[in-house]
Amino acid sequence: MTGVLEGKVVLVTGAGGGIGKACALLAAAQGACVVVNDLGVAVSGQGASEGPAHQTVAEIIAAGGHAVANTDSVADRAAAARMVEQALDEFGGLYSVINPAGFLRDGMFHKMDPQDWDAVLAVHLGGAFNLARAAVGHFRDQGEGAFVFFSSTSGLIGQAGQANYAAAKMGVAGLSRILAIEGKFKGVRSNVVSPFAWTRMIDTIPLDQADEAAAQWVEQMRSRMRPEQVAQLAVTLASPAAKAVTGQVFVARGNEIILMSQPRPLRSVTEENGWSPQTIAERALQELSADFYSLENQAEVFHWPPP
Repeated sequence: MTGVLEGKVVLVTGAGGGIGKACALLAAAQGACVVVNDLGVAVSGQGASEGPAHQTVAEIIAAGGHAVANTDSVADRAAAARMVEQALDEFGGLYSVINPAGFLRDGMFHKMDPQDWDAVLAVHLGGAFNLARAAVGHFRDQGEGAFVFFSSTSGLIGQAGQANYAAAKMGVAGLSRILAIEGKFKGVRSNVVSPFAWTRMIDTIPLDQADEAAAQWVEQMRSRMRPEQVAQLAVTLASPAAKAVTGQVFVARGNEIILMSQPRPLRSVTEENGWSPQTIAERALQELSADFYSLENQAEVFHWPPP
């Protein structure tokens, strides 16, 4: 059976471990030549090592695939451009970019170090921009190309202690939407995957030990949600098999794939003579309140066991 990425070239970031590695291995197994990017940092983004990227490349080659390593940072704009150039130089093309690279620096917002805010936005949102900007011209020129970005329910829904990560991941969803709209008539697609999978990053999320729902959520992730399951969706979206799919946000949760809603008008109220603060408070907010969203976190929203 021919793989969905047969003859294509794919750049996968953060591919030294976790979801990125699972995506790189599956892309290669599905026929792609893979540029395996990983800076080799700790979960907090500190340090660097060339080992993880080269280990993934070695596994792909040992399985009969084709891959090269890249150990640059997605947060470096010039380095992102080099990743695209490496794909073109080594394999003669680039069809898709799968971008799960990132790290966490969690903390309650009132205690958050501004440097931790800047660092997380630089790798998650800045990295998404850098890669998209480096690759989009090539995609438009060749009339086809796919971005698969990674968001998080920490941003789409909410999780205490992750303001920097949530803000970045909501920004990624917005960036992907615009890339899809602008690329509609140029064959350039962009979609978002929000993954549930037990990785070393998830293991660092601060949780209230007295929160039973949160504890159950963690146990479900540890026992039933794996990076390989997320990779199945990401690789499909990165392939011609999904050429009609763009501008969407998905959640991959165990063996479950969920299409997420995107902000659209819910309800409106009108005052023909114009509003005042008093009438807004007394009438508008009261009438709209039936459709207000509650402050549920991601564990409370996704409360059912994954299949």
